[in-house]
This record gives sequence, C-alpha cells and structure tokens, in this order.
Amino acid sequence: MGSFSIWHWVVVLLVILLLFGGGKISGLMGDLAKGIKSFKANIKEDEKDDSMEAQAPTTPPAGNIPGPQQGTASATQAQPQPGNRPAA
Repeated sequence: MGSFSIWHWVVVLLVILLLFGGGKISGLMGDLAKGIKSFKANIKEDEKDDSMEAQAPTTPPAGNIPGPQQGTASATQAQPQPGNRPAA
C-alpha cells in the first residue's frame, strides 16, 4: 500500500513532460552530458600532470642558505650576568 506502482510513475512522468515540455528536458540532458564530458577531460588532464611530475628530474633548490644550528641556539639567548641581579 505504501509503494508506488508503475502507473503512478507513468502519471508523474506525463505531468513533468506537460509542465516542462520535451525541449527543456532534452536541453537539460544535453547540458548534463556536456558537464560529464568536461569532468572526464579534466580528470584525464590531472592524471597526465601527475605522470609528468613523476618523470620530471628532481634538482636541488638554487642557493645555499644554512639553517639554524643546534649548538648555537643557547649561545644567542640572553644569559644573565653573575653580578647583575634584579632589584627586589
């Protein structure tokens, strides 16, 4: 009793065709097909880009800037002098 029969769906489709007309529905389907084709083309381009990155030689970056040294971090911090105590 709660499910729709085939005749219910036929009536619904006829009402939709009467409201929108055959031209609008076919236009919508054409636009949907164009969107799917565009999506597939973009997916193929992404795969092509990934394969190009895998083939590209890896070169080290230009320039030679040294990073921070492990031992010099404590030397650059301000160390209190033994004779200078803050006034309380």
